[in-house]
Amino acid sequence: MEIDPGPISSCSKENQKIYQEWFNYADSDGDGRITGNDAIKFFSLSNLSRPELKQVWAIADSKRQGYLGLKEFCIAMQLVSLAQGGHEITHDVFNGNVDFQNVKSPAMDGLDALLAKKKKHSSKSSDPEVNGSSQVQSSPSANWFSSMSSKKVPLASVTSIIDGLKRLYIQKLKPLEVTYRFNDFVSPLLTNSDFDAKPMVMLLGQYSTGKTTFIKHLLKSSYPGAHIGPEPTTDRFVVVMSGPDERSIPGNTVAVQADMPFSGLTSFGTAFLSKFECSQMPHPLLEHITFVDTPGVLSGEKQRTQRAYDFTGVTSWFAAKCDLILLLFDPHKLDVSDEFKRVISSLRGHDDKIRVVLNKADQVDTQQLMRVYGALMWSLGKVLNTPEVVRVYIGSFNDKPVNEAATGPIGKELFEKEQEDLLSDLKDIPKKACDRRINEFVKRARAAKIHAYIIGHLKKEMPAMMGKAKAQQRLIDNLADEFGKVQREHHLPPGDFPNVEHFREILAGYNIDKFEKLKSKMIQSVDDMLGYDIPDVLKNFRNPYD
Repeated sequence: MEIDPGPISSCSKENQKIYQEWFNYADSDGDGRITGNDAIKFFSLSNLSRPELKQVWAIADSKRQGYLGLKEFCIAMQLVSLAQGGHEITHDVFNGNVDFQNVKSPAMDGLDALLAKKKKHSSKSSDPEVNGSSQVQSSPSANWFSSMSSKKVPLASVTSIIDGLKRLYIQKLKPLEVTYRFNDFVSPLLTNSDFDAKPMVMLLGQYSTGKTTFIKHLLKSSYPGAHIGPEPTTDRFVVVMSGPDERSIPGNTVAVQADMPFSGLTSFGTAFLSKFECSQMPHPLLEHITFVDTPGVLSGEKQRTQRAYDFTGVTSWFAAKCDLILLLFDPHKLDVSDEFKRVISSLRGHDDKIRVVLNKADQVDTQQLMRVYGALMWSLGKVLNTPEVVRVYIGSFNDKPVNEAATGPIGKELFEKEQEDLLSDLKDIPKKACDRRINEFVKRARAAKIHAYIIGHLKKEMPAMMGKAKAQQRLIDNLADEFGKVQREHHLPPGDFPNVEHFREILAGYNIDKFEKLKSKMIQSVDDMLGYDIPDVLKNFRNPYD
């Protein structure tokens, strides 16, 4: 079974040339994007009804970014042409029998005269190479993370929801994070590439549970550097992403590339970076999703102490960046080792992203599968500590046919339905990527606010003159009580507070007296961002035909 990477325009070369010219005309800001206002002006030339144009925009902007790039614009034009021909415009139109190569460009009322007028004007006033360029220019937000990033960017220059979040981060959230060292305690400061990165799916599990095979199954091919075997074969974190050719890039190189969202991994040191690599290959699915393959989690104290890097810390870092986390088990490895338990515990706060997969389920018969499923649920119940039952997908995610001799016809039908459910979950990732990014941004803002409250409280508890060393040690020893005081004083949810032991460990390396006092203006600025600015951004960049 294959994941559909989304509707991709397959229009003829002649149409592509026409659409490029139309795109350059419709792009009023010249930033390579058609925003809502641009779309309303340009698409109205098609004389389609508002509901039809609403549906065209919804399908073309499937990621809910709030704008159309050139590729999405071509899709929109093909849909407009179909609508003018009497076709009903739904998401299923790409799964039908329409020959997109032979779809003619739509009729746009008065567009030829407008294009001629613009050409005449541009030949007098500007360089023709600029207007005729087919290169999509970078967003104005690309320079927001430079040394001039403190300069305010007006909302008018924001062209998408993601750009709006970048602007708000620079202006309102980043100053709070820098002031109270949020990057040292919780998460590194965000960069441009963190906002622009493709959605990520991380696979976790013990060795030989089929993590690498699962990725190979989705891609229908092996990725560079992949090794599959019954023994622990993947000994490193491998990011599988789209690239112009097949190659493996070492971790130290990946971590310093500005266009990749992995610079924060440098904090785990060279020992980790030598066990990290990026595997690139051209593939339609990888244009929408990036996979993170991980080393098999092993059991026993020996394996924990021999790792030269913080395995749990790395998985926690990736968990914050990922859109989906798949925990893989197989019928013969249901035990949750100490290390695996620590890894699952480190995913706290990302419960909505976790999916459990019971892989290789066709290796046991129906009766055994029922017992295995029950045992797995019992094991997970002890680790996840939630009253709700976690969703477990049962299947055999490899390229071999289901072993019907073991499972019987009922088992085969069950596996097919379960695989469809899981693949449906994966298909939705690119569509929901923008919503998840907003969700993660809001979650980060709340965490930064609570962190500022904690640091401000600890600073306030320090004496002005004498006995600072004793006071600091007392605060560190009684950190759980201090968290309780902050929670009660500011009426904060106790579940949003960081792990006490982890916070204590980092705090021990700092002089509390050197921290800044709590600045209420900064807190208010973040509150305004959460209460007014983010809703405004979402309102401005929703479907323009709503």
